[in-house]
Amino acid sequence: MKTKKILITGASVGGNTVAWWLTRQNFDVTVVEKAENFREGGQNVDVRGSGREVLRRMGLEQKALDLTTGEKGTDWVDEKNTVIARFAVEDIGDGPTAELEIMRGDISRIIYDATKDRAKFRFGDSIETVEENGTGSKITFKSGIVECFDIVIIAEGVGSSTRELLFTNEYHSRYMDLTIAYFAIPGKEGDGQFSRQYNTIGGRGATLKPGSDGKLRVYMGIHKLSENEHKWDAERQKKFLKEKFAHDQWEFPRILKELDKVEDFYFDVMRQVKMNRWSKGNVVLTGDAAWCATPLSGIGTTLAIVGGYVLAGEITKANDLKSAFAAYDRIMRPFVKEGQGLPKIAVRLLWPHTRFGLLFLRAVMRLAGTRLFRKIFSKSYLRNSEKVKLPTYKLTS
Repeated sequence: MKTKKILITGASVGGNTVAWWLTRQNFDVTVVEKAENFREGGQNVDVRGSGREVLRRMGLEQKALDLTTGEKGTDWVDEKNTVIARFAVEDIGDGPTAELEIMRGDISRIIYDATKDRAKFRFGDSIETVEENGTGSKITFKSGIVECFDIVIIAEGVGSSTRELLFTNEYHSRYMDLTIAYFAIPGKEGDGQFSRQYNTIGGRGATLKPGSDGKLRVYMGIHKLSENEHKWDAERQKKFLKEKFAHDQWEFPRILKELDKVEDFYFDVMRQVKMNRWSKGNVVLTGDAAWCATPLSGIGTTLAIVGGYVLAGEITKANDLKSAFAAYDRIMRPFVKEGQGLPKIAVRLLWPHTRFGLLFLRAVMRLAGTRLFRKIFSKSYLRNSEKVKLPTYKLTS
């Protein structure tokens, strides 16, 4: 395809990946991001299977490995932090903890740093209106800037406002019945290098993950039907957590004590994005805006990286956008279906509501943690990170 002027909205993992590949094909790429500055930090993410292969092809895999969190595996624990089942990376490779476990901001930064001198990045801006002109799109930004682009790529998050603007009522959410908060608290001696997964009755539980910065990442949630809690303000969300976990022991008193001090609080109702099409005209979706699989899949970041790679490659390879987007859809659909294939009953079993359910979960985990069943459990617990045949695309530069 001849050189095109391309707009990407969203400067996170997916957006930066597609920008990296497009700029290596000499496209004129602009990336806009509504955040005022590059978004550092965030929570731990996994890069697995085909996602690591794409990083390898970009020459960035080792940089990512150098910035892993140091997490050595995952422990399922009881109230006294006694280990019920251990899944160590050195024993099983990619399992509940991936070999490449990294902070979201770090993996995004690695790709951004390798792209920023080739693409134009504009922070603190977003799309206001889009006017189709027959051959492309005339974009008016909230900053007042008006530009024309041949291709518009939406690489935003699960709640993408640009998707709502351009694909109104074309998507629906599959709710996973899990309301969850993410934030970091100060680490302390004894936290260790293993992630700890703890559940109690009432569908409540949390995962504590070590970070390379000395902080402890908290994933704290409740299995329940959505009441649109993600639309509440942060003060109400924190109050909700304090009320729900007020009488729980384990590490919860420590977590709740720090809750009002945290600076990176993020709260969401886990939901997948389902869409019959990811493109129309010269506009195309990728990453969570197109197919959010939720962190429950274990391959959300892998999907973003692979999706960016395939989209850029097909745009470069095809003679027209219709063919490019059709090939992108054909390659990615089965992989997205795999990522979104976690049955809701599995979430229900992993976040028990009754004493019997909790005892059953722990009995299953004791069995799963034995040498005979560790790898079997890990493969069944996570979605297949290699269920895509990666095409090979030639680089121009």
